[in-house]
Amino acid sequence: MPRASAYHILVKTKEEAENLKQQLANGANFQQLAKKHSICPSRKRGGDLGEFNRGDMVKAFDDVVFKKNLFEVHGPVKTKFGFHLIKTVYRS
Repeated sequence: MPRASAYHILVKTKEEAENLKQQLANGANFQQLAKKHSICPSRKRGGDLGEFNRGDMVKAFDDVVFKKNLFEVHGPVKTKFGFHLIKTVYRS
């Protein structure tokens, strides 16, 4: 089964996600922004979700992690939880 590891920042609005994505494009640190802005408990680890299997996350999230380029920030990705910025660090 494919496995991956990713970081994310979860916020309530698309606008907030887009603002954070712009800050990242301008050189902001992903983990620092996650600690400051994310509403997910993973914020304590800088947005680190650790390793997980394909299918463990909601489909929209999974599709980014398992199909999009590594080490790029993707999003905003809308799920039932809010809007995510996702950075995949590896997958098998």
